[in-house]
Amino acid sequence: MKIVINDEDLQKAVDDLKETIKDINNESRRRFREMFDRVNENFMNVFSSLFEGGEAKLVLTESEDLLNAGVDIVAQPPGKKLQNINLLSGGEKALTAISLIFAIFLVKPSPFCLLDEVDAPLDDVNVVRFNNLITGLSYDSQFIIITHNKKTMEIGDLLYGVTMEEPGISKTVSVEFKEAESLIA
Repeated sequence: MKIVINDEDLQKAVDDLKETIKDINNESRRRFREMFDRVNENFMNVFSSLFEGGEAKLVLTESEDLLNAGVDIVAQPPGKKLQNINLLSGGEKALTAISLIFAIFLVKPSPFCLLDEVDAPLDDVNVVRFNNLITGLSYDSQFIIITHNKKTMEIGDLLYGVTMEEPGISKTVSVEFKEAESLIA
């Protein structure tokens, strides 16, 4: 069987493909803008909550096409001027990054979230703010947090750890805080 494709059929196929690509790009732009705006709004709220003031926002870098634009993070902790995230202190950068992570998380929450040492660069005041955020979100999601910070360990319901009772011999331990409280009482 011989298949014959004429120039007219080929041109129609090319035109159809271009139209489909155009439709996909338009839908992608719409969805990106919608999600960007939702994440940006959450970012502003979470940042302000964690820093107890100040403001932050996501800014699209200049581009004629939304799909090719970059994203900058600008932040203004209380008492400071609005600046790029690269100019913040280490703790401020960490808290800003945490704000962005949870801004995205709030748009698409999941049943659980694993966090590894995200509280490590934070001072005690900011650890308390971070812990308040986690406690507030833990009604809808379960958080598994790997940490060395005692204040963060205190907010958990269950603690797993490794101890070395004798030199060279590691032992895994677990503590359920509610059960431990009832034993103490």
